[in-house]
Amino acid sequence: MAELVPELTRIAAFSDSGAGGNPAGVWIGDTLPAAEEMQRIAAEVGFSETAFAAPIPDSDIYHWRVRYFSPAAEVPFCGHATIATGVALAKRFGEGEYKLQLNQADIVVSGWQDSSGAWQAALQSPATKSQPASEEIVEKALRLFGYTAADLDPRIPPALIHGGADHLVLPLKERTALAAMHYELAQGRALMQTYSWVTILLVYTEGEQLFHTRNPFAYGGVYEDPATGASSAAFAGYLRDINWPHGGAIEIIQGEDMGMRSLIRAEIKDEPGSAIRVSGQARLMA
Repeated sequence: MAELVPELTRIAAFSDSGAGGNPAGVWIGDTLPAAEEMQRIAAEVGFSETAFAAPIPDSDIYHWRVRYFSPAAEVPFCGHATIATGVALAKRFGEGEYKLQLNQADIVVSGWQDSSGAWQAALQSPATKSQPASEEIVEKALRLFGYTAADLDPRIPPALIHGGADHLVLPLKERTALAAMHYELAQGRALMQTYSWVTILLVYTEGEQLFHTRNPFAYGGVYEDPATGASSAAFAGYLRDINWPHGGAIEIIQGEDMGMRSLIRAEIKDEPGSAIRVSGQARLMA
């Protein structure tokens, strides 16, 4: 491969009909910068995540080393930045499947243009797992947002979920409770860093295959994400674990309460712990 001139692009992942989505930076170059430099660039870009990608030596164009940085910290996996990376790679090197070597897992992402010319991407998440959340942890999280146990949806218990990164999920009984979400950023960051939760996922169930979510990302110094592929994959895996009637796929609407409506699709295989296919549209930003 010829030497790559470093390039930084901005792409909104999981957009809905050409609008909304979650902006991510994607840096592509011949070799990854030092961690301190990637952290500086991510803070300068200012999006919730910037992905950094470089080709793996002695391999072909379809094998890449990828790391993810928020403005405040490195994270092990980010779904929306992976979708953005898939589109950036497809746009620069051709449509198809790319293998990504992350800090803690190897995954694949595909990027392509559909018949309308819109960019699409799909990723296969790392393995998923879940476990019940203790009463103490749930109480701390409810107190952060000003909720009580009466606000929880009894059909889906709170849980610690994982699909490349750790999250806490709190299913809410009413859509109005989701819309009313608020918290103090410093308190949220302290709680998330204590338990190594990359986000807290708040969920309202509209139907067996349709969910509305909000994702505080105080761990990375961001109040809220408008679309979060990593937590969506982890949540889809959790639904499989509790035998939820997902029918093989779910759709997640996120960012609506922020005025940045995003649409995420997650496909669920039967095998426990297996990867979740997360897909969506992406729009190129100026």
